Amino acid sequence: MTTPFLSVDNLCMEFEGKKVLSNISFEIPEGEIVGVIGRSGAGKSVLMHLLRGIEDPPTSGSIMYHVAACDTCRHMEVQSRAGSTCPQCRGHLFAADIDLWDEKSDGMKSGVMRRTAIMFQRTFALYGDDRVIENVLHALDDINYPQEKAINRAADLIDQVRLSHRMMHIARDLSGGEKQRVVLARQLAKNPAMLFADEPTGTLDPETARLVHAMLIDAAKKNGMGMVVTSHFSKVIEDMANRAILLVDGEVAKIGTPKDVIRSFVKDHHEEEYEIPQQFGEKVLAARDVTKRYFSVDRGVVRAVNVVTFDVAKKEIFGIIGKSGAGKTTLSRMIAGIIEPTSGEMNIRIGDDWVDMTKPGIDQRGRAKEYIGLLHQEYDLYPHRTVLDNLTDAIGLEFPKELAMRKALITLGMAGFTEEKAKEILNRLPGELSDGERHRVALAQVLIREPRLVILDEPTGTMDPITKQDVKYSIRNARDEMDETFIVVSHDLEFVKDICDRVALMRGGKIIQMGKTADVLASLTPEERDSTA
Repeated sequence: MTTPFLSVDNLCMEFEGKKVLSNISFEIPEGEIVGVIGRSGAGKSVLMHLLRGIEDPPTSGSIMYHVAACDTCRHMEVQSRAGSTCPQCRGHLFAADIDLWDEKSDGMKSGVMRRTAIMFQRTFALYGDDRVIENVLHALDDINYPQEKAINRAADLIDQVRLSHRMMHIARDLSGGEKQRVVLARQLAKNPAMLFADEPTGTLDPETARLVHAMLIDAAKKNGMGMVVTSHFSKVIEDMANRAILLVDGEVAKIGTPKDVIRSFVKDHHEEEYEIPQQFGEKVLAARDVTKRYFSVDRGVVRAVNVVTFDVAKKEIFGIIGKSGAGKTTLSRMIAGIIEPTSGEMNIRIGDDWVDMTKPGIDQRGRAKEYIGLLHQEYDLYPHRTVLDNLTDAIGLEFPKELAMRKALITLGMAGFTEEKAKEILNRLPGELSDGERHRVALAQVLIREPRLVILDEPTGTMDPITKQDVKYSIRNARDEMDETFIVVSHDLEFVKDICDRVALMRGGKIIQMGKTADVLASLTPEERDSTA
């Protein structure tokens, strides 16, 4: 084993007396990629935040970084470089062991944090109105990179993540996979000794995810960078990690090879079949020749959605699949009334009336938007409001307190929580929940408005198989109990296969195939299955 870079000893974390992490101990050698797997609520994200040195300190235990610190400028390298010359100021590097959360180490903690970077799940953390290269330049400016060299360095980083063809694009106009690659370029700009990647590709299609994984592995090798990657997907851990850790209810259940750890993770999971035939109602959505064009200085006219026609029936769960950049999210936002089509019709049935979402005004798009719910993959909750407040007054719903609690508990149940768990989290803040739990609260925040049509954009992107089951059954329950209609935009073919009645496959802004889910999925070639799932 090479020199350890990070040592964790008996780490414990509590929130309001409830243990989230219990006696966690492990070491990470320099340059090793460690995968952390576990179901939603196991403590993965809390562990990542503690290792990075952000948010609240641990209840007990230690996180020790073994570094080589410069005796002049306090720059830090990995400890195996102790005794050599500092690359920043030509000073001397000496071996140092820094307890990240020890108050006496405050002066050194900032130095450690400068040598680590983190990629959060479901948030791209970009300057949306700035170009790709400007986003990377901001990251270089944050570390005081020499301005005269910054442009070339930014271009090199963009090339490293294979986005040179998007260098001058506005960040908000990129696909999800492209945005995540810009995030990676921004983090690599810091030249970190350790990168923490929390579900970095959970909402990406497999082809794009593999591309990002390859870039991460390549960056680790080129820069001698260690990495901690969390995921609910066993394939991610198996493909990327040298070693793996299984967390169960805040405890280390197993440490070993990725295959051994994954075997322990999935052994008790059994999928149940859902075979009850579903009867649909009248059409509630009719899209006709819908097109969305953008004008780009470098590419001219871009057809993000190109002459799309489809219908959705009441109580139907309709899937839209396709790789990143196919036009799925643009289409879903047009259905929701967030963006206006360039041409075509997007008709929504409200009562006995058909409302055209392409027409502005309170009697047209304004009327229909009230009955359409959207849960986007970049969902957000009010961090300083409780779950109850997030479900009621924070989004402008006025209920008497007793009714608000009752309505919130019912809706949380529809989003996959047990009654006991729903009561337990009602007065918690979002930051005290796991990422999977926060996602289900966000789903409940949409359902509590009682929409007629719900659009779910990557609803299971960062969920483990068991939590996916909860969401799957909650969607079906909402359909059965509320006569709800769902449009599911997803890369997760297994989830789509289990939940969707019909599917539209998009490519290049067009729907190239549409029909029963089994028929569309069965017709995909292996290459299409890999690039679309």
